[in-house]
Formats: sequence, structure tokens, C-alpha cells
Amino acid sequence: MASALISTVQPCVKLHFARRGDAALVLAFIRELADYENLPHEVLTDADSLAESLFGETPGAEVVIAEVEGMPAGFALFFHNYSTFLGRRGLYLEDLFVRPTYRGKGIGRVLMAFLAKLAVERDCGRFEWSVLDWNTPAIDFYRSLGARGMDEWTGQRVTGTALHALAAQFDSAIH
Repeated sequence: MASALISTVQPCVKLHFARRGDAALVLAFIRELADYENLPHEVLTDADSLAESLFGETPGAEVVIAEVEGMPAGFALFFHNYSTFLGRRGLYLEDLFVRPTYRGKGIGRVLMAFLAKLAVERDCGRFEWSVLDWNTPAIDFYRSLGARGMDEWTGQRVTGTALHALAAQFDSAIH
């Protein structure tokens, strides 16, 4: 079963699900990913908030940590979404990051294969994620896994003051 501790031979990678005590490490990975994506200003969370949102009463996501020789090498943060067309939930990868020292050693492939196996075990209808359009190394990696781009879809997002303004429209609509 994919939920157990996994050992692989690439290069002796061990995967485990993160626990509350891993919140600071998860935050470090998030910050390193944000630096890589030139988005460090976007990271607004802290270890306590992460611990609560990931390991509290109603976890919002799950995290798998990859270690090599006992050292944290990478992580994947994911959650379930739902497809109305399939009538089944899916697995959505929010973040995948492998530290530069460990890149090119198959760790990203191990994480992705683990998540695919988990999606199959959980009877998910799909496994999906987004990637920045300038990140050609990641795009090439995903294509090597058999992923295909969904160019006909564009991501949409409402945050900050726009999110609050939209939420306020509900209150004014019902009064």
C-alpha cells in the first residue's frame, strides 16, 4: 500500500508522510520553491499556520517528504479535488520540489510515481497539477512521465482584496 513508508533504490530514497513536527521543514521547502520560482514575496505562511492547516482537525492537504541518507531532499504537497464529469475525486499536486543538490537522481520521478500509485489506490479519476509556462525543465520532466499540457484551459484566481470584495457581494445580494 502506498501509504506506508516506502524505500526505493533511486538512490536509496525514502518517502514518508509528513507529521506535525515536520511543519518547519515543509515551510523551508515552500520557501526554497518560492525562491526558485522568483516568488518569495508570495509566501505569507509560517510554521504554526502550516502545522494547523496540514495536521489540524481538518487537514487541507497532505505532504510526502523524500529523504536520501536521512537528509530531506524534496517534497510533494497535494490534496483531493473532484471531477463532476468523472463523478470521482482526483489528486491535485500543488507543489513538487527537489533541492538542487538532489536533482537529476530520480527523486522527482519517485515522488510522482508514488502519488500516481496513491491516486490509483484511492480510486482517483485523475492526477493533475499546474506548472509555470517558463519552467521548461519541469515541463520536460512532466512530459517524460507521460503528462500532457492542457493548453485549452487557463488558470483563474481571486485573492486578497478582490476575494473579499467578491465575498461581500454575497452579503449584498441576500439583503
